[in-house]
Amino acid sequence: MTPLTRRTLLATAIPAIVIRAIAIRAIATMLLSIVVFVAALPGRLTAQENYEIQVYPSKTADKGVTLFELHSNFTGVGRKLAIAGVIPTHHALHETVEITHGVTEIFELGFYLFASANPGEGLQFVATHLRPRIRAPESWKLPVGLSLSTEFGPTNRKFDENEFGIELRPIVDQTLGRLYWAFNPNVEWALKGPEAGRGASGMTFNPNLKLGWMFGAKVQAGVEYYGTTGSLSRFAPASEQTHMLYPSVDLFFSDDWEFNAGFGVLLAGDGDRSIFKLILGRRMKW
Repeated sequence: MTPLTRRTLLATAIPAIVIRAIAIRAIATMLLSIVVFVAALPGRLTAQENYEIQVYPSKTADKGVTLFELHSNFTGVGRKLAIAGVIPTHHALHETVEITHGVTEIFELGFYLFASANPGEGLQFVATHLRPRIRAPESWKLPVGLSLSTEFGPTNRKFDENEFGIELRPIVDQTLGRLYWAFNPNVEWALKGPEAGRGASGMTFNPNLKLGWMFGAKVQAGVEYYGTTGSLSRFAPASEQTHMLYPSVDLFFSDDWEFNAGFGVLLAGDGDRSIFKLILGRRMKW
């Protein structure tokens, strides 16, 4: 290799390395700032709903591809009394149909139909939501995957006293050899209901984290964490928070199919104590 060739390679490689280093530092600073900010802040706490229990990956649906998913979640031990007119969750079966279509290479649009079967109540309609999501393109050459999802829509008052809500979900993930991790620092707030119009004190922070390890080419096992830690105006007392851990498994038998299952237990705080979740999905190209 001639000196000129070496200088040319260095001239092209060094800027790329510097850009990646800056991106890694910026992402790490952003995530750390979010966690520290929420933990340090001194509202009423609203727990996450157990309908779509999933830590999202950054990748969006391919253009022209539609993903049909069924989320089935059974609460083994949950809340047995109605609170503020919201029916109990004990032994409730939550069924969610999710349809996601890849509009462009980096943008998708999702639709949800939520239903719940509760003891003595039968199968009931809960809500419909929309979820647009956009991701960073590969041309940015980031060291991690990045995307941003927003979910919004009305909800039946029997299942949530806040009758219209919005979720903002930043998504960061990465595959390192056999290890996969994803982090979703979600923020939720209401536009209609007792929490509406309360500013930061009515916005809840719900961090989600997934760690998975590939065993062979088709099985990934790991854990998923789902928390509700407080609002954006205070760090809630430990007794009002929710911290659930799901040992989980993902199966990759085909690019057209999606399978995820897990059993969640309440580690600390308030909320449903045990939930079994199952996600089955099928991709179709039109």
